Amino acid sequence: MEHWLPPPAGRRIVNALTVDVDDWPVAVLGPHHDISGRVVDNTRRLLHILAWHQVRATFFVLTRVAERFPDLVRDIHRAGHEIASHGHGHELLTTLSPHGFERDVRRSIDLLTEITGERPLGYRAPAFSIVRETRWAGPILARLGFRYSSSVFPIAHPRYGISDAPRHPHRWSDCDLIECPPATLRLLGRNWPIAGGGYFRLLPGPLARWAISRVNRENLVAVLYVHPYELDVGGIASHREAGVKVPLMRHIHQALFRRRIEPRLNRLLERFSFAPLRELLAAAL
Repeated sequence: MEHWLPPPAGRRIVNALTVDVDDWPVAVLGPHHDISGRVVDNTRRLLHILAWHQVRATFFVLTRVAERFPDLVRDIHRAGHEIASHGHGHELLTTLSPHGFERDVRRSIDLLTEITGERPLGYRAPAFSIVRETRWAGPILARLGFRYSSSVFPIAHPRYGISDAPRHPHRWSDCDLIECPPATLRLLGRNWPIAGGGYFRLLPGPLARWAISRVNRENLVAVLYVHPYELDVGGIASHREAGVKVPLMRHIHQALFRRRIEPRLNRLLERFSFAPLRELLAAAL
């Protein structure tokens, strides 16, 4: 991967913006929840923002969403964005057997290929759930034809992450799969998450932008991520009104500072350059 990472001298580093297309109750509360129509409005809002900034991204699509709203996926694809797989059911790999995982991913490949006419090259595990105990997933993904994954978060976290995994894109040691880890900042002897999601909401905006700039100064591409539901300021309250049971502390934590996301995303898109992962990895694929 070394031939891909450092850009020619004087060239601005192009980062990767990635989007996890899933619905808040399924992504946060569990896969037993239904997919709501809010995912369509939220994703279209994000598409409008990206079009305004003329930025193309990689959309990791949960195919439970694609199954219900195939026209949404077609619109993402027609807008020039890369369609990649987020699996089908949003079940964490830690809850699946290798056979169950392969069945879930095959279903997602078939659905995305049918909708877009293109087989997806990239995969992201639900909740970054490729951890030490589920590294069996890499060879399965390679065998199914995926060329890259963005599923291993190189941080120490109670629910996910492999703290000593490389911070830069690299090939898996046991298969021909490129891993593109979400961006982290190396500071005080450890990796700190800066890539997106709740970290974008909770970190001060200038600090997040400084951290991305510092990653770029290391000659590293920053792989960032966002969920369309993060733009949905009143979304959690609306899900509760529709009958979704949301614990109070979960509501407070997940709704906190959501109003920050859209203006911060606009600033990121103005300041940094982005391209789909497939294009950044073209030389290695």
